Amino acid sequence: MVTRTNHRYLPDPRRVIAKPHLPGEEVYSSDGKSRVKVVLERILAIPDSEAAEILAGVLSSFGHRHRNFTQVLYHHFLMIAHHIEQDVVLAEDRRLLIGAYFTHEYSIEAAALFNPSMVPAPDQSGIASDQQRFIMSVRAVGEGHISSIEFRTGLIDERCNLTFDPVSSYAITGRRMRPRYEKNLFRHKLGELGADNEITLHVLDPLPERFTFEELERRLTLLHEQHVFDEVIAFETIKLIHLLASSNYQTAFPHESPVSERVLFPVGPKESQGMEDARFVRFVHDDKSVAYYATYTAFDGLEVLPQLIETADFVSFRVSTLNGAHAVNKGMALFPRLIDGKYVMLARSDRENMYLMRSENVRFWDETQLLQTPRQPWELTQIGNCGSPIETEAGWLVLTHGVGPMRRYALGVMLLDLKDPSRVIAQLPEPLMIPEPDEREGYVPNVLYSCGSMVHRDHLVLPYGFSDGGIKVALVRLPELLELLAEHGVD
Repeated sequence: MVTRTNHRYLPDPRRVIAKPHLPGEEVYSSDGKSRVKVVLERILAIPDSEAAEILAGVLSSFGHRHRNFTQVLYHHFLMIAHHIEQDVVLAEDRRLLIGAYFTHEYSIEAAALFNPSMVPAPDQSGIASDQQRFIMSVRAVGEGHISSIEFRTGLIDERCNLTFDPVSSYAITGRRMRPRYEKNLFRHKLGELGADNEITLHVLDPLPERFTFEELERRLTLLHEQHVFDEVIAFETIKLIHLLASSNYQTAFPHESPVSERVLFPVGPKESQGMEDARFVRFVHDDKSVAYYATYTAFDGLEVLPQLIETADFVSFRVSTLNGAHAVNKGMALFPRLIDGKYVMLARSDRENMYLMRSENVRFWDETQLLQTPRQPWELTQIGNCGSPIETEAGWLVLTHGVGPMRRYALGVMLLDLKDPSRVIAQLPEPLMIPEPDEREGYVPNVLYSCGSMVHRDHLVLPYGFSDGGIKVALVRLPELLELLAEHGVD
């Protein structure tokens, strides 16, 4: 019933992005200058001939490793250009050299590559009707255990053979843009963050129902100038407002860039230490329009927070905070369509059990009920989902993960009622998959984990991470799986 394919993908430390490098802005020299200012003065003091030689060496050594390398250097120069006196005129080469000193390479896969999810690609043109293109998201981990989201693409043929496209030799981060904020959502989330006070009302009330970051900043500047409120409370409130605004953003990539080149790297404050375990799902609205959603775990080094990604084309991505009393913890997975007019989500709100949540708004989650508790020996520590449920004629097929003795992660299966997904109608008593001998060693041993699978013809295509060290793919015959589930119905 379960066939492991020969696909095996391991971390590649050669996949690097060019990141801004701002050395210790909080550290000052004895004369009160910031580190950035001091480094800038040293660069500006380099004679022109020597500066040209240094830049030529940088372009020769690093230019082939990054697409549009000079544009990257110039962009990073612009990030610190405000430290340069306005009357200083710089040649283009000097600007690029400054950009190089404030750039560093980050190996996005240096530590690990694992926990994939797979969805049908938006573009299915130009292929046979019994073939299907797919996009697979992967969790990449680099220095400092910082996680980012990468993508792979490929084709499944009529015999369920998978062919992965070549991975681009480049890795790029997107161009970040600030969205328009919806005032009601913004105010609601500020209340959850503990900033439901008169200062928040004073800042937000005059703003339009949809406002820009610049409009928000003008209100905050005015608040600072007025000195009307307690300074300590005002400082903490403004800090939370900035945090929330920075956690909601858009990222866009060049249309011509290969999908495997695009990297969603943490930029918001709540995800500064990682974007973990994205669960992508192809969501079909009642009007048949399609959107791709993904829930992921944002980590700032202290707390985890579930957040939402939305895209239509895997070119432009909108990142949003999730709201509500039960938008907490890890492992939220959205059903692929509305049920009785509501969004439905699987979650593990208490780190241990599986819950079902319903909402009329994909960004608000206040309604929840317990769905399943650990029951079998292989899952007694905790259970959770392995991605969004898959709709079949027999019910909602849910892949689960269970943690048992020696913290071994195994994959299980349950079936939920199509009309009432709060009702478990079948569940396999034994795991569908456990780590095989060659899957037990890695960054975190004895782990099998997936963030989402898809159906092609009569097979479930299941990508999975093994021991946080790599990615493999399994094919599960769907008729046999549903037949087995029928033998293990739940009263």
